[in-house]
Amino acid sequence: MEDLKKRLQEEIAALEYELRHELPKEILRARAHGDLSENAEYHAAKERQGYVNARLAQLRKRLAEISMVDVSRIPRDRVGLGSEVVVLDRVKDEEITYKLVTSEEADAGKGWISTSSPIGRGLLGKEVGEVVRIQIPGGWRELEILRLTTIHDSMES
Repeated sequence: MEDLKKRLQEEIAALEYELRHELPKEILRARAHGDLSENAEYHAAKERQGYVNARLAQLRKRLAEISMVDVSRIPRDRVGLGSEVVVLDRVKDEEITYKLVTSEEADAGKGWISTSSPIGRGLLGKEVGEVVRIQIPGGWRELEILRLTTIHDSMES
């Protein structure tokens, strides 16, 4: 979670620099070319300025949300944010390991799934031994929770 906060803060800092230092120079340069109605450079810089402002607002909001996550409220014996869950796909008869992460950290190739994904939502709050039936695009998955390592277990190691 700290890595994610750091990445968000770095992106915010880079965008703030662009907004305060680089874009004003580009806009001034483009204005110097004269007629603004047909000035593609000016319009591109203004469009980029709008995008950067919107992205900054989005990043600041997300950073505030993540900063408010109270790890002490994440269950110690059930699946929650930061949990690593080993499940048995009862249809395919194979074990799969998932780590429940924020949407920014999700990486299907690593088995890192968002708590807001269908499987993530289906696993949240469940405990070892439970069987969960989850609707996914293309059908249903039936997963039995075999093992669970919560964020608390990870922090204690």
